[in-house]
Amino acid sequence: MDDTGWRPVKRTRTFEDVLAQIERRITEDGLTVGDRLPAERQLAEQLGVSRSSVREAMRVLETLGVVSSQVGRGPDAGAVLTSRPDSALTDLLRLHLGLASLEMREVIDTRHMIEQWAAAQAAASRADTSALAAALAGMDAARTAEEFVEHDTAFHCAIADASGNRLIAAIMRSLRDSMRRYSVEAVRRLGDTSVLRADHVRILEAIERGEAGEATRAVSEHLAHAYPALFAGPG
Repeated sequence: MDDTGWRPVKRTRTFEDVLAQIERRITEDGLTVGDRLPAERQLAEQLGVSRSSVREAMRVLETLGVVSSQVGRGPDAGAVLTSRPDSALTDLLRLHLGLASLEMREVIDTRHMIEQWAAAQAAASRADTSALAAALAGMDAARTAEEFVEHDTAFHCAIADASGNRLIAAIMRSLRDSMRRYSVEAVRRLGDTSVLRADHVRILEAIERGEAGEATRAVSEHLAHAYPALFAGPG
């Protein structure tokens, strides 16, 4: 390793090696959102690879929402570390749903597992439920299925936030955003949202009382009400 902290990479699988080096430096140097990576030319020299390899790696990182490339010189050169995990996950999930490589059942099953855990954690920690209450009020005032789903999404994302796990919260937002159209269709099919509202009140009250078991049951039964075809038993 030279005094810059970068290690020359092997010529084989150069593209993956560049990504690995950047990931290592982000971790070891404690880089955070807003910090800048060295300019493309400087990176290529320090890593001992072509600028095209660095450029390819940067394109991938930008697509994933890890960096934001900016044109500049001197201190303004180099990509800036950013944070768009929700957007990146949402885009990927929406694409897979559109290509039918992910079935709605798979998405709902994943949401079911995540949200049960999140509700239990929120209840166990007696988390702040003000965001859930605000979202519930928004659902009550909604005039269209789209408005209802907007506040419904906020309610369920608030449960994930209340769990205290940022990755769970990011995944939940991605799942909800990617299935927004399906959620609107589900609300239109139901017509009367009184059952869903009662479910939300039950979830909110269970978390407020610190009843983890009741919170998980309430989440499970709520999803069964929202997507009955997916939770129907055999036969």
